[in-house]
Amino acid sequence: MLKSVVRAVGAAVRVSSATTSTARALPLSCPTLCAPSSATTRPFTRSLWMLNNNGASSGYRPKLFSSKALHPSLSCGCGGLHTEGDKAFGDFLSDEIKEEKKIQKNKSLPKMSGGWELEMNGTEAKLTRIVAGEKVAVTFNVNNSIPPNFEEEADQGQQQKAAEEEQEIVSTPNFVVEVTKQAAKHSLVFDCHFPEDEMSHGEGEEESDIFAIREVSFQPEGDSDWKETCYTLNTDSLDWALYDHLMDFLADRGVDNTFADELMELSTAVEHQEYIKFLEDLQGFVKCN
Repeated sequence: MLKSVVRAVGAAVRVSSATTSTARALPLSCPTLCAPSSATTRPFTRSLWMLNNNGASSGYRPKLFSSKALHPSLSCGCGGLHTEGDKAFGDFLSDEIKEEKKIQKNKSLPKMSGGWELEMNGTEAKLTRIVAGEKVAVTFNVNNSIPPNFEEEADQGQQQKAAEEEQEIVSTPNFVVEVTKQAAKHSLVFDCHFPEDEMSHGEGEEESDIFAIREVSFQPEGDSDWKETCYTLNTDSLDWALYDHLMDFLADRGVDNTFADELMELSTAVEHQEYIKFLEDLQGFVKCN
């Protein structure tokens, strides 16, 4: 009789432990399935989502577990997986591409004034000019050149007004200026960027530099890699008189506010072209064209 009671109590404990274990396991998976992660939320979206929010009103929502995904269509000879989700994705991309082409300002890349010659290599652009025997080269890459928009409107009316007005997306890439003299073995290289607090200056205000020098260094001529073994001057703690002379040195060679404005316009056009091309390639990949 005592052994039976012990076995019954042991079984009850095992059942209770199993129930407790299951209850503890469930909440661990719930945030992943039920709540979107704040780290993956995009701060802003482009054209179609930003202008008319068709994505939210289309009624399509991806499902975590869909039996349709287990039955791919065999109509395509590529051997890839084709689902209802892929079809909806492809239709969305088609609409997105049309909207982006509608708002595209420059079908061809704008020209830079000052005799700069443009050379493109994918997302990287290189501008070169010769000034009295000196070669000046400016290189920039449009990847990650769109500043994120973290501003949130507190007033609902302001949110609606902001949604009605198209927000202009401007590419502000970091760029490197390389000045090479004929008799010198090294090039003077400037690492420049667009500070966010200097991006706008209204009429009537004293014009300030819209770009800034972050670092200056002598680097081997023609070497595309920045050598960390060469001394690099950081301008954060630099004397302002020396910094002003460095900015004047660039301005005398055509790298001034006018150049920076035109560079932003060029970079924005390049970035938008690459974005549309990426959407087209993504559509072709999803549809297996």
